[in-house]
Amino acid sequence: MTGSIFIGGGGREQNEAQKLFLSRANRHGLIAGATGTGKTVTLQILAQGFSDAGVPVFCADVKGDLSGISQPGSATHKLHDKLQSRANTIGLGALPYAAAPTIFWDLFGEKGHPVRTTIADMGPILLAQLLELNETQEGVLIVAFEVAEDHEFLLLDLKDLRKLLVFVSENRTEISQEYGNVSTASIGAIQRRLLVLERDGAEEFFGEPALQLTDLLRTTQDSRGYVNILDATRLINSPRLYCTFLLWLLSELFEELPEVGDPDKPKLVFFFDEAHLLFDSAPRALLEKIEQVVKLIRSKGVGVYFVTQNPRDIPDSVLAQLGNRIQHALRAYTPAERKAVKAAAESFRENADFDTEAVITDLGTGEALVSTLDEKGVPSIVERTLIRPPSSRLGPALPEERAVILSQSPVGLMYDKPVDRESAYELLEEREIEAAKLAEREAKTEEERKKKEALAKARTKSTRRKSNRQSYGETAVKSGLRVVARELTRYVIRGILGGRRR
Repeated sequence: MTGSIFIGGGGREQNEAQKLFLSRANRHGLIAGATGTGKTVTLQILAQGFSDAGVPVFCADVKGDLSGISQPGSATHKLHDKLQSRANTIGLGALPYAAAPTIFWDLFGEKGHPVRTTIADMGPILLAQLLELNETQEGVLIVAFEVAEDHEFLLLDLKDLRKLLVFVSENRTEISQEYGNVSTASIGAIQRRLLVLERDGAEEFFGEPALQLTDLLRTTQDSRGYVNILDATRLINSPRLYCTFLLWLLSELFEELPEVGDPDKPKLVFFFDEAHLLFDSAPRALLEKIEQVVKLIRSKGVGVYFVTQNPRDIPDSVLAQLGNRIQHALRAYTPAERKAVKAAAESFRENADFDTEAVITDLGTGEALVSTLDEKGVPSIVERTLIRPPSSRLGPALPEERAVILSQSPVGLMYDKPVDRESAYELLEEREIEAAKLAEREAKTEEERKKKEALAKARTKSTRRKSNRQSYGETAVKSGLRVVARELTRYVIRGILGGRRR
């Protein structure tokens, strides 16, 4: 279908095709449903649909299944007959097996090209969220970033930040007077959080070469959009790092992309899998930022699609921005679950042919309730839909197949080898070395001065002793002369007096 993506059709009650208009795709969307109901396959067919339409895609592969989009489906697949039967039911005909052009990414550099950003690009607010800092500690981190900017200390990786915090701690008296109070307790808490973050593997995430957003907007020579798959099979074990990275990426797209209004098709579509992790523990300030980015980024030509188990995982302020909705089955075994089903049903434009609330719990695997925006931007009446089978493989790509994709990647040479240029760590190390040399020179100078003083004192003492000895000798000679003179005088007098007597 020109200008749209075929989602499915041919449900139990109707045979009308359901489609997503590309001109309304940047109005965001939601794919929801319980585990095992087909959310990943829906994500896969939408991602490949966007790719075929020339729209680049970024999505996280939490379970590893999505990597199969890089491989064509096959008529020898064990589910081929079932998939072909569904294709016939919804009027698709013979399945057009084909792979989507794919670029694999991985924050840890294990199953894809390394994804990196710098500490400076992440910024103190998102970094504080990642480190789970309290308000006081976040304030100290902001001060550290200000000090780095004023002193032209480039913050690229974790060792830069750790070194900067040591510098701030050693000079906290002067820094506190200029920037505000900085306590050693807060700096120590931040340092401990950085160690935890490093143990979670985030050290490889921070550094260079940093991810260039233009590399997520690539298309092939035949004008298909690349599907950028972030392998999150390990990353999902660090949910805060997972969410902070994706939120950072959204924020960077929002900051860097120009305004385009409502284009004929999006410039990029962003799928946020396991979206509930983003909102579970986010503070109010962060929720407001998410709401702002989701609300405004559509004017940059970016569509954001949240994938989660229950629509209630998404705050109402964000949920209200999601115009295109695909709701897979929900279970209703508890009062809370029944309440969630009712809320999900009420979010759709009612269909008089069936009870939406009842249908949600009755949907089979690969079935969904679908409501998308029409060409005028109005939500369509909800329809029960059989989701179309994917053209690419159901299931993960094999390791050797992934290796081939990586070897042929257009970005491998740019990101696979890390770069460690001069930054805050090296500059502060040089300062410490210079300070140590200066202290050593001053210590030597002081030592030489003391030696000279001691030598001078010794010489003065020796001179005094010599002078004293000379004075003593002179005094003795003079005393001896006086004695001799006295005795000689007496002798002479006695001689004269004696001569007179004779």
